[in-house]
Amino acid sequence: MKVVFHVDELGKLSEARRNIQNLLAADKNATIALVVNGEAIQGYLLPAQIEFLKECPTVSYLACNNAMNAHHIKKEDLAEGIEVVPAGVMALVRLQHEGYAYIKP
Repeated sequence: MKVVFHVDELGKLSEARRNIQNLLAADKNATIALVVNGEAIQGYLLPAQIEFLKECPTVSYLACNNAMNAHHIKKEDLAEGIEVVPAGVMALVRLQHEGYAYIKP
């Protein structure tokens, strides 16, 4: 199973984390990507999200460069393991084209 979670609202990031944990509990072999853009990009700087990266290292964490620029976040501000993509929407299109199911909490 391949699933991409899309979060663009900061308040939805914790819900996405719970959804991902529940999915991994049901299917530990699931391939999961988390694409974060918009205001939610700030969530990648929060301690809870950094801890989540450590707890769920098999998830692919993607950060939208456009959102990072809009919120004055640099690549070096992000925790190790977060991949910066040129545009979050392009990553979403690519992943869905590759067969990922789309979920937006």
